[in-house]
Amino acid sequence: MLKFFSKVTSVAFLSLLFVFGVQAATIEVISSGAFYATMAELKPVFEEKTGHQIHLSSGSSMGASATSIPNRLKNGETFDLIILASDQLDKMIADDFALKGSRVDLVHSSIGMMVKKGQPKPDISTQAQFDKVLVDAKSIGYSASASGTHLNEKVFPYFGEDVKAKTKLIVGDRVATWVGRGDLEIGFQQVSEIVPFTGENGSVDLVGSIPSPYQKVTIFSVGVAKGSKEPAAAQELVIFLTAKENFPRLRAQGLIPAAVARDIAK
Repeated sequence: MLKFFSKVTSVAFLSLLFVFGVQAATIEVISSGAFYATMAELKPVFEEKTGHQIHLSSGSSMGASATSIPNRLKNGETFDLIILASDQLDKMIADDFALKGSRVDLVHSSIGMMVKKGQPKPDISTQAQFDKVLVDAKSIGYSASASGTHLNEKVFPYFGEDVKAKTKLIVGDRVATWVGRGDLEIGFQQVSEIVPFTGENGSVDLVGSIPSPYQKVTIFSVGVAKGSKEPAAAQELVIFLTAKENFPRLRAQGLIPAAVARDIAK
């Protein structure tokens, strides 16, 4: 049934909901940071369009924190949809916290670097220039989720203890908050997690995506949680999130729609 729902068009699905008398529902959604701002922006659009309501929670894709999505599920919290890094969603499915066959890829997300608003933006367009920025930086912040795990395990060790000693893991908060206050000179997070803190009233400036070979593009996916109380409404939301009409909003947040990324890869 879930595979069927993933293939029907939005119009056809809505028609089915009408025929079977699906009532307006409150959909419990938890999203990791990379998609959270986009989900918050799409929330009122979906609610107005369908009459359903979304209760949105935030958690990291991984990590030891009690607020991480895997730990919240393991501690008995219930949701209808979970949005997180695809490899972590696969683990949630394998561990029977999400329904097998329910994974739908939403976006591809890259790691970005930020500085406090108004500060000079260093050139990180090449590996050599990026290396120099890390070596020269006085302090470096990174997240407790997918981007930070990659940097901590695959990038920072390359530079040895001098760089490692300057890094700070930010748990339960946005790295942009720390950089924006001036507590950290530079910070790293998914580009889509930095964008909401930029702009005229923002506290940070996005320097750009980090270069190869340090970059890691993460796929963020949505799955139906085991024990969902509103599976039909949840599937309606999945179809909405993957609709082409929302692609401009995804791009504005620094995300590449998964369908577009697949087309580029062909």
